Amino acid sequence: MAKKQSVALVYDWLTEIGGAEQVLLELTKLFPEAPIYTSQYRPRSSPWFKDCDVRTGWLNILPRGLRKFISPLRMNYFSQLDLGDYDVVISVCNSESKAVKTDRDTLHIAYLQGPPTQYYWGMYKQYLANPGFGVLNPLARWGLKIFVKPMRKRDLVASKRPDVLVANSNYVRNEIKKYYHRDSVVIFPPVNVDGIRQAAKKVSAKDVRQIKQQFFDGADFYIVAGRQVNWKRFDIAVKACLAADENLLVIGDGPEHKKLVELAGGDQRIKFLPRYNGASEIAAYFRSARGFIFTSLEPFGIVPVEALSAGLPIIAYCQGGAADIVDDGVNGIYFYEQNTNDLVAAIDRFKNISFDKRAVSHSADRYNSQNFRRNFKKIIRDNMP
Repeated sequence: MAKKQSVALVYDWLTEIGGAEQVLLELTKLFPEAPIYTSQYRPRSSPWFKDCDVRTGWLNILPRGLRKFISPLRMNYFSQLDLGDYDVVISVCNSESKAVKTDRDTLHIAYLQGPPTQYYWGMYKQYLANPGFGVLNPLARWGLKIFVKPMRKRDLVASKRPDVLVANSNYVRNEIKKYYHRDSVVIFPPVNVDGIRQAAKKVSAKDVRQIKQQFFDGADFYIVAGRQVNWKRFDIAVKACLAADENLLVIGDGPEHKKLVELAGGDQRIKFLPRYNGASEIAAYFRSARGFIFTSLEPFGIVPVEALSAGLPIIAYCQGGAADIVDDGVNGIYFYEQNTNDLVAAIDRFKNISFDKRAVSHSADRYNSQNFRRNFKKIIRDNMP
């Protein structure tokens, strides 16, 4: 009988839950006995993992609010973490967790949820212009300038440690090649495609009428959704809908929320919904809307795939993960410049296209959990010594 594989999971930090954590959650279902090694863990804000064996080190004593400041410390922590006793190590990372040590007989697979650590590489200039630390931005800029060269070197060394690099989109695969000079394979992240689709099917015509009436006096509307941070460029969606005389429902919250509300200026064509209750509610909004607006350059894009699952076509900025998700004219359309005028033109074009909602919904099938699990098992099977 072959030796049973022992698996360890590694994650940068577990202090919140969102689209990125869905990948880790799916891997805990695939490997329920695998411990999770991470730098910081907060059970209350990461309830998905309350039944998992989560193991932390000395960094866990630091407040989670310092997470953005301690990248060099995290690199030290993970680069000294020896997991050579396991047969398989899977690091799910946006930054430093790929640096863990393993033995020759251990298969280390790093699943990169985004391009090489963005604040050191591809988005360094953007982070330098707006680090996102508020009043502490001057300190953050100083620290980034001081540490960027040595941390790039350390990050490049860390990128050589995994045996296999897996990218969550073709955009990320290209960025890995550009900065790490390594090949990678693409496995799309798992999305709750079936759950959203089933919830959307339960939304009645009466429900749709009520939602439209609740927000926009019965008129059609578009949706933009997700965590409201500056780089997602929700401001473009707000400005474009005002310019195009279209209604927009802005779903979510985040550091940019106040600015977006101020940008809307109380105009009744822009409504805000900071929170919603699970798949059933968001599916109802997707089912009721005319289209989903995706303005950001993201490595992938969980929320737009959820929108597709409900049969909602997308207007997407043609960069990043959107290039994998949108088939122009079939399940959505692109706009090519990340500005208001180009999005206004795209909205005008979008209104003249008749989309088949069933085809739109099934275009999301390849992002379901079953495909993710099957592809990950194959990666392990193909690379085990």
